[in-house]
Amino acid sequence: MTEIDELLEARNRHISTSLSLAHGTPLHIVRGEMQYLHAADGTRFLDLVNNVSHVGHCNPHVVKAGQKQMALLNTNSRYLYQNLTDYLSRISETLPEGLCVGFLVNSGSEANELAVRLARAYTGLYDMAVVDGAYHGHTGMLIELSPYKFRGPGGRGDPEPWVHVLPIPDSYRREGTDFSSEAESALEGAGEVAGLIIETMLSCAGQVPLPEEYLSTTSEAVREKGGLLLADEVQVGFGRVGTHMWAFEESGVIPDIVVMGKPMGNGHPMGAVFTTQDIASSFGSMEFFSTFGGNPVSCAIGSAVLDVIESENLMEAACSLGDRFLKGLHSLMESHEIVGDVRGRGLFLGFEMVRDRATKEPAAEAAVALVDSMRQNGILLSTDGPLHNVIKIKPPMVLSEDDVDDTLAKLDNALTTCGNQTQPRLR
Repeated sequence: MTEIDELLEARNRHISTSLSLAHGTPLHIVRGEMQYLHAADGTRFLDLVNNVSHVGHCNPHVVKAGQKQMALLNTNSRYLYQNLTDYLSRISETLPEGLCVGFLVNSGSEANELAVRLARAYTGLYDMAVVDGAYHGHTGMLIELSPYKFRGPGGRGDPEPWVHVLPIPDSYRREGTDFSSEAESALEGAGEVAGLIIETMLSCAGQVPLPEEYLSTTSEAVREKGGLLLADEVQVGFGRVGTHMWAFEESGVIPDIVVMGKPMGNGHPMGAVFTTQDIASSFGSMEFFSTFGGNPVSCAIGSAVLDVIESENLMEAACSLGDRFLKGLHSLMESHEIVGDVRGRGLFLGFEMVRDRATKEPAAEAAVALVDSMRQNGILLSTDGPLHNVIKIKPPMVLSEDDVDDTLAKLDNALTTCGNQTQPRLR
């Protein structure tokens, strides 16, 4: 029995089959190094999907900060310590004025759950609106608020009565639709809602950027009904889009609540909710406390992540590398019919694979084959989207131009193979 077989046997004994493995054939990863993952057999993989390790796997500055603080003090936020307020101040300074009160927690799921609680407490309303295809977390409430889950395998199919689902504003598959009017109509039919929770670039829905004016018109419609705008920046925050620290900023809309997660701790479990003084006070006399949220080690690690983003100009890098990636992907689309669409901003990109550009029939099998082929060539990608045919690219922010160029060259070869194997079905 090989080492991988032994690990799989132990995993099957102790871990539920509901926790799947990534990248097809199991990978035994033993070390991370900035934008790379190293397998037990010595293979080095360029990681293009792990946006959790925002400033690179095992980034030395972040690791050192965590080690130093852990050796000094780790307690909870019922005590005074300077790096708690310093860290909250640093995050607040990146946000629009007024979003100055932060709740520090341990994950994006915990943060989204808290954001919904705040919206309900502030408005006195209960129902929530959400965009189809969205995933906002794994708690009981958030599974019910995530169409990606309740409409996916094992889900109940229909939303709970308090959940109102807006159609995906997908400019590629639903070209010509007036998405803003569509969303306004859906919200009108929903009645009163406590808020709309929305990713400011849609991830599980297929790496879909929001159409121009969509966020402004939907937020206005929600607020007219007494609700709040909850911006889920878990996937796309902290400069990933390149042009701004937060993806919502490009729209000019200021959310009532902003949710953060994944990248803020670079792999250390952290999440946050930022909002206004008024909304933050809506719990009244009910205390909020998260045992580990905002502990000194987490604050030190979070601050170190901000240090790296600033000192290494990673936002600017996301702009230039994203432009390089997009230009290359558009070139591949010109030469490979199987690529139906390319989209995204900064280092949050995707391209959709289709069997037929005219019908836009999804090429899900080819997408899986492409991911497998790229893995064999030392590059980790994955699929997503409602039709499972979107290749998503959301790597650590520390890529190089050579990484981008190498990826594009290998994609060219892999797409040629996949395209030759995939022909439009006869009708």
